[in-house]
Amino acid sequence: MILNVSGRTDIVAFYTPWFMKRYEEGFVDVRNPFFQRQVSRIYFEDIDAIVFCTKNPIPIVKHIKKIDKPIVFQITLTPYDKEIEPNVPPKGQIIRAIQTLSKHLGKENIYVRYDPIFISEKYSIEYHTKMFARMCALLDGYTSHIIVSFLDNYKNVERNLNVLHPKIITEEDYKEIGTSFSRSAKKHNMTVQTCAEEHNLVEYGFRKEDCISPTLAYKLTGKTNFKYWKARNRNTCKCVEMVDIGVYNSCKHFCKYCYANYDENKVQDTYKNHNINSSILIGDIGKEDIIKIRK
Repeated sequence: MILNVSGRTDIVAFYTPWFMKRYEEGFVDVRNPFFQRQVSRIYFEDIDAIVFCTKNPIPIVKHIKKIDKPIVFQITLTPYDKEIEPNVPPKGQIIRAIQTLSKHLGKENIYVRYDPIFISEKYSIEYHTKMFARMCALLDGYTSHIIVSFLDNYKNVERNLNVLHPKIITEEDYKEIGTSFSRSAKKHNMTVQTCAEEHNLVEYGFRKEDCISPTLAYKLTGKTNFKYWKARNRNTCKCVEMVDIGVYNSCKHFCKYCYANYDENKVQDTYKNHNINSSILIGDIGKEDIIKIRK
């Protein structure tokens, strides 16, 4: 089993003390987001690897040596300001944290996500190509993999169109991004790929690969029996199945392009229900909950 921490919220950024407590106690519970009374109990002894997904790895850096599991980080690093990403720390601090993690885990286990890309008057093609090149230079020797994706039309995106002001990306734009990003990545001995995108940009030098591919899963775990992730679109994503322990509407980054916060008004209320001593991220286990051990 591969644990995803987490696509539903940024556990690393806001809930690291809770996660480390769960790791030390040996198990974590996760509520089914669609059937609230169904709870899966996951014992860390059954976990083959952990994929940490975050925009801010800083809180977990000091704990990483305590985790005796194969680890991959997917760290989102995007060049937007506080209007777009209100609560993301300064990018220089994030880069230093990436460098520290890379020294401990090895650059092959650090994936940096330049995700999502959107084009506007402020964030032009020229701006993105310049910032991507700068990012590759700063992370030279600290990562081998860059993952790129483009803005999707989530509910939260529709709600924030007056902030994002996104333009339609043309075929010429895709070509410019593809050729420029490929050139910058190659210069710094990195691969670059898209993530579940219709435009995979392979014709411009991008790698055709999935974020957590069967090849990567085998490298981490030595196992080959992972299924495809049913929660994803099978037409565009071939990632292996992972178990996500997060909760939607609980990330306090408040990024204006976020898919996991589909109702920002609920986030503060959700966060207030977080109990560091609970086995579950938000709230507590109740008498009516049905707990099943997930193998």
